[in-house]
Amino acid sequence: MCGRFVSTTPLTNLAEQLLVDEVRTDDDRPNWNVTPRAPIPIVASTADHVRVLDRVRWGLVPSWAKDLKIGDRQINARAETLRERPAYRHAFKKKRCLIPVDGFYEWQVVTGQKAKQPVFIHRPGGELVVFAGLYEMWKDKSDADAPWIRTCAIVTTAANETIAPVHNRMPVVLPAQHHDTWLDPDNDDVDALSELLGPAPESLLQWYAISTAVNRPANNSPELLEPLAV
Repeated sequence: MCGRFVSTTPLTNLAEQLLVDEVRTDDDRPNWNVTPRAPIPIVASTADHVRVLDRVRWGLVPSWAKDLKIGDRQINARAETLRERPAYRHAFKKKRCLIPVDGFYEWQVVTGQKAKQPVFIHRPGGELVVFAGLYEMWKDKSDADAPWIRTCAIVTTAANETIAPVHNRMPVVLPAQHHDTWLDPDNDDVDALSELLGPAPESLLQWYAISTAVNRPANNSPELLEPLAV
């Protein structure tokens, strides 16, 4: 599962690292406490194989949904059921994306402690973490003039041994060598794509405890990433 994350890498850096052809947003504000419904950076490929960086609403809303509220329950999409779930089936086949983050938060159950302990999960060297994602387009059918709204979800899988002490699920982290395959708009081989959706290697990520200040979405600053004093 992934319900909060950090997104502070500048758009120019994201575009360079993810081999983007076109940037369609100028919103470069850093966010140390990204919450559902927020506009988040994603990278997707057009039908003409143009790799685009843009911001879309976090919380996937299928085209057939009656309203945006369904997206609040669909910030994550389980890798094991992408082919069966109506909400994700079409996106898995045709609308895949990359979701770059600097790290993400999770909450750990601690024996003898009533409240869960927040932790920050990241790559040891601070490198970008790139999640597998899905996106969709939605429009309010009751309003002929309503704009199209783009939404997305993070694909999750079973936790590896590093993350398992914190949570039994984790986002799918895609290595660079799989980005082209995942983004290819002509690739609809869902069996082969499913093979990419396993847990990350144990050494890829590490984590440490942080302050409960992160629990409040209104708190949004670099101080959230400071390790908890022992």
